[in-house]
Amino acid sequence: MAEKEATVFIVDLGQSMSRQRHGREQSDLDYSLRYFYDKVTNIVFTGRKTLLVGVIGFRTDKTKNHMQEEGGYENITIIQGIQNLQMEELRRLPNQLKANNTDSGDALSAVILGVDMIMKHCRNLKFVKRLYLITNGTGALDADDIEQTAGMIKQNGIHLTVLGVDFDDPEYGFKEENKPHQKKNNEKALKRLVELSDGVYGTMDEAIEGLARPYIKQTKPIPTYKGQLRLGDPNTYDTAITIDIERYAKVMVRRPPAAHSYVVKDGAPSQRQETEGEDNIADVRVAYSYRIKDGEAPTGFRDIPRDELAKGYEYGRTAVHISESEENITKLETDMNYEILGFIPKENVERYMLLDNSNMLVAQKLNDKAAIALSSLVHALFEVGSVAVARFVKKDMSEPQLTLLSPHITEDIECLIENDLPFAEDLRTYRFPPLDKIVTVSGKTITSHRNLPTDDLLSAMSDYVDNMSLINKDTSEERFAIDDVFSPILHTIEGAIKYRAIHPDEPLPPKPELLLEPSNVPADLLEHNRSTLDKLIKIADVKKVPPKVKGRARYRDREAEKPISGLDIDALLKKSSKDTSQGAKKTITIDPANAIPEFKRLMNTPEDEELVRSGVQQMGTIIEDLISQSFGDQNYSRAIEMLGVVRSEMVDFEWSEIYNPLIRELKRRLLKGELGGDRREFWWRVRIGRLGLIDGEESEVSKVGVEEAAKFLTLKE
Repeated sequence: MAEKEATVFIVDLGQSMSRQRHGREQSDLDYSLRYFYDKVTNIVFTGRKTLLVGVIGFRTDKTKNHMQEEGGYENITIIQGIQNLQMEELRRLPNQLKANNTDSGDALSAVILGVDMIMKHCRNLKFVKRLYLITNGTGALDADDIEQTAGMIKQNGIHLTVLGVDFDDPEYGFKEENKPHQKKNNEKALKRLVELSDGVYGTMDEAIEGLARPYIKQTKPIPTYKGQLRLGDPNTYDTAITIDIERYAKVMVRRPPAAHSYVVKDGAPSQRQETEGEDNIADVRVAYSYRIKDGEAPTGFRDIPRDELAKGYEYGRTAVHISESEENITKLETDMNYEILGFIPKENVERYMLLDNSNMLVAQKLNDKAAIALSSLVHALFEVGSVAVARFVKKDMSEPQLTLLSPHITEDIECLIENDLPFAEDLRTYRFPPLDKIVTVSGKTITSHRNLPTDDLLSAMSDYVDNMSLINKDTSEERFAIDDVFSPILHTIEGAIKYRAIHPDEPLPPKPELLLEPSNVPADLLEHNRSTLDKLIKIADVKKVPPKVKGRARYRDREAEKPISGLDIDALLKKSSKDTSQGAKKTITIDPANAIPEFKRLMNTPEDEELVRSGVQQMGTIIEDLISQSFGDQNYSRAIEMLGVVRSEMVDFEWSEIYNPLIRELKRRLLKGELGGDRREFWWRVRIGRLGLIDGEESEVSKVGVEEAAKFLTLKE
């Protein structure tokens, strides 16, 4: 069970907290509340009922506390008693934590009140007790009872933290110049209080700077398995080994919080009403209905209750039913155990096998015999360089898992690290050609080729990789150490949720710089290795790739891409053609057996309009011949494919005036039966493929309207 915690925040709400100092755009109170809200929203976000929070405000206009009759506790208000903080209470805090119109109120009296609140609530029960004091130290402070108050805090096991706005902190390196005499004395008194109570004293600047580092959720280790680790069957062999162990999670994937669907109620209440306890959203409930075809039902369908459904397993495209009474044949009968199957050298373990969650196996608590036995096994595996393969069944009748147990030895712990091993069905193997050689079809091996790196290129790349290392060779300091790298998705979503909980109508803040740093290469590292990169580019002969044309290819709008060599290939080809043809008119004949490739080759020279018209007419003739000679619909698919190629080319080059007459003539001959009888079924395929007229939406130069094109696809003439 998680530990109970009671935390009381004491916030200075005096008039002086409303002032802006040292060039800050926020007042002292708003600046301090950034830390306060981060703490309380983290508490609410955990959702634990054992985390209790109380809030006290001092230097307030009113006095509201249970010790006000004793005197000395004026201008102190208990804003919230120690309780489990929920969204409703959290939304009230911004309206209550406002700067007041007085500077009267003693910080030390507020601390005594906070200690009294904690002790009355916790009594002698086991609690983690924390007390935070947030102030700018400009008000009056009675320091006569500091020793007595510190003794009370220490005696009751309360952890005190004092955070002051612009407080001097030599360890952090901050000192406020021209500090008022009263504030200087208050800082000395509060620092003495912290020292006597073994608490923490710091400046608010350091606390705010620490907010950029995401909050790491602390988890209490809970065993996921308690049982025996076996080597051999103790029921059969006397030499079998059994060790009492416990299994704990070591590395687990933490996923961002999932969103749920809600609906806003009609006539949603205002923000004021919502903070008073009314909610303007409602849960969305999902209901499933199951129906089958039924000719006797009025609607043709009949609803089926869920309890009448049965499981069906797919076999090809057929569902095979297995009743619940017979379904036990699909389950493997297993007993809870953890059994070592054998040992393998650690060199045979591939790294991709260790990418999932991992656990650790330790000896049973307070069991010296198990601790010695497990330690012997761990050291034996470590010394011979081996790992164990084991079969793990978490509980009776559950699916077995194959696990890999690796020895782990440190000064603090000796254990076995567990990783799940994949089964054969979980693996997908891919074969890639080697990177250092080329094997020809005949089996000859080539080590020098234009696609293989040279020695100079390998050397330049090696230098560049070495110089881009994130570990400083002189200081051994590591950039982006694993403890300093956080999941951007996880913490960005959590930060947005916490901010919106306090500020429901304000835009979300920008992402913290700490989360964005790993997305960019350090600028100083790039600048330091610029010469190495330039050398690598020169040796690799890197050239800029011409930009790829996006959208539809339109010959009239695009420029001809010039080759990197600078040669005008088109001019050379035209000159060669002119020299060889002696002015003869160029013609081309499309082979029906290879019509599509030859037509696409023809479209490489679309500037010759007469040649294109001739090619389209030939394609039309070939399509008509395929339809006429088709036995049933045998040639329809091929004819449709040709028609689609012609149409797409004409759309790309905006020659609708060439394609539209072709399709009109094809439809006329189809309807009149001039293509081998009744071929109306072919026109149905034309409609399915949307191969009718090219309208104005597809090509700006087309004079055919959308309605006309849609009407044309019908069988009417």
